[in-house]
Amino acid sequence: MEQILYAIPFLGHGLYITLLVSAIVVALSLFLGVLFGVGLVYGPWPVALMVRIFSDCIRGIPILVLIFVVYYGFPQLGLNMSSFWAAVLALTLFKTAQVIEYVRGAIGSIPRGQMEGAMSIGLVFSDRLRFVIFPQAVRRFLPPWINGVTDAIKGSALVSLLGVVDLMQAINQVIGRTYEPMPLYLLGAFIYFAINYSLSSLSRMLERRYSYIRD
Repeated sequence: MEQILYAIPFLGHGLYITLLVSAIVVALSLFLGVLFGVGLVYGPWPVALMVRIFSDCIRGIPILVLIFVVYYGFPQLGLNMSSFWAAVLALTLFKTAQVIEYVRGAIGSIPRGQMEGAMSIGLVFSDRLRFVIFPQAVRRFLPPWINGVTDAIKGSALVSLLGVVDLMQAINQVIGRTYEPMPLYLLGAFIYFAINYSLSSLSRMLERRYSYIRD
């Protein structure tokens, strides 16, 4: 108990960094993933091809390798950035590639006749997406996306390998002072579990919320 009380101030700052990294990654990957996902499904073939190559290549690279490529490789191109932003960029690239696939699957599950019907009543493309496609696709998109958010929070622990003092790095620093690893690792596991369990519960609630929509 003494070790835990001693660690709380340090873990509080580390938790803040973990949540900050996760929030930035989730927000950016959602925006870019939806944009590129729509381009993959409805864009001209050059755009769709580039998005497909990006998604397949990024998803085929282990996230740890991607972090090191961004952190050590980009400075070779003259793009210097701090370890924090290098980690954020690498995680955002990885999550964007996943969100693209969530969007592709959600939109692809909507019958083609829905888009054709929206065209027949004179809706422009943006209105077709806004009023016809997205409302139906959202219930298919949300569960895998929220699961992806939990993965992003767990994956944020990798930023500690670049020296970013997130929750995991804060735990390791406290262990280096107290030499009591088990209570602190258990506390860290509980914190991650509490966050991700809350998100999983939100996912189930949203599934029930949109379950009234019938195909």
